[in-house]
Amino acid sequence: MPRLLVAEDDADLGPAMKRALELDGYVADLFTRGDDVLAAARVASYDVILLDLGLPHMSGLEVLRELRSAKDATPVIIITAFDRTPHRVAGLDAGADDYVVKPVDLEELAARIRSQLRRKDRRQDDSVSVGGVTLDFTGHIAALDGEPVALTAKEFRVLALLMRRSRRFVSKADLEGELYDQDHWVESNTVEVAISALRRKFGRDFIRTARGLGYMVGCQEV
Repeated sequence: MPRLLVAEDDADLGPAMKRALELDGYVADLFTRGDDVLAAARVASYDVILLDLGLPHMSGLEVLRELRSAKDATPVIIITAFDRTPHRVAGLDAGADDYVVKPVDLEELAARIRSQLRRKDRRQDDSVSVGGVTLDFTGHIAALDGEPVALTAKEFRVLALLMRRSRRFVSKADLEGELYDQDHWVESNTVEVAISALRRKFGRDFIRTARGLGYMVGCQEV
């Protein structure tokens, strides 16, 4: 299921948005400080970020500029009480994908989120390469330095999610969600088994692990 980051410091609006989004079937993480938003976005993978401009400790615009300067292309919907044109222009120029003015209509917000998710899906490439490893999503083919590598269906799905979110940690829960099949139970060690197999096939250092954060490819820094 899509995972959303909600950045809102209003004590009533933030929890209300989180509850409404969860009722719509999303996973929603709520943060009330700009610096916490930036830290979360750097270590977790989100499908859409809902970003209030008037955050304490670091403004929403500062957060957005930092994300875009780091080449983070996660769709961002700005949510703010500032409804004047210069504020909208500043947000869009900083890299926002959409803009919602308070008071927030939750049905409209849900529609805008769905729109961003559709656009994100259309932007997904047919293939991706990270560190000598290439995945062809159309043909379900994996290769290492040009040589084909046989993967099980579960291994391919785990690796596909890691590579699509390269240089960012992916939690075990997100990987389990990728493997979830309503007709088959995902065992508690399924992710670990898949990761172990992938390391045997692509090299132990290809997938990095960090306790409490998850797994990541595309960054070999310790």
